[in-house]
Amino acid sequence: MNLPNQLTILRIILTFVFMFFIFSQGLTFKILALLVFTAAALTDLFDGKIAKARNLITDFGKIMDPIADKILVLAAFLSFIQLQLIPAWTVMVIIFREVMITSLRIFALSKGKVIAASRSGKHKTVSQMTAIFIILISMVVKEAMLNMSAWQGSFDNTTRALAYIAMLVTAVLTLISGISYVWVNRKVFTS
Repeated sequence: MNLPNQLTILRIILTFVFMFFIFSQGLTFKILALLVFTAAALTDLFDGKIAKARNLITDFGKIMDPIADKILVLAAFLSFIQLQLIPAWTVMVIIFREVMITSLRIFALSKGKVIAASRSGKHKTVSQMTAIFIILISMVVKEAMLNMSAWQGSFDNTTRALAYIAMLVTAVLTLISGISYVWVNRKVFTS
């Protein structure tokens, strides 16, 4: 297994470590959750760059890289729902798009075609990662300020509004990327 594919597998493993930390109490665990998520997100950046630079692009990587992204991102969003930080409907939009696109990829694979992630899909992933970072950073800041007894109730409204806006933008970009993906690959699905 080449290095980019190892990084993809590492991203899946780091997802479970992230989930352990996100549900643990205390500032240290929230910082660790942020750091582990950052490391996992960096594996996404580096696996693609290394694969292209060293000509190590494989069918395994084309299939597993977007799946590893979905596992990481959906684990974070579902954790945020459980922690009551974001509205569930925004994540349902994301899950719908991911299930639809994954189903279409499997259909294309059954016809002998491997469809790699698109540019709009990569933008969608960046918007999702950005929303997750905004929420994780706000969790760390809140936990730190609670430790210093400096947190005020009005801050909750601000952080919730910021999380809502980030999720709204992410949901819209996710829908756009799903529609774009279907349109660009329509011949694969209709032939």
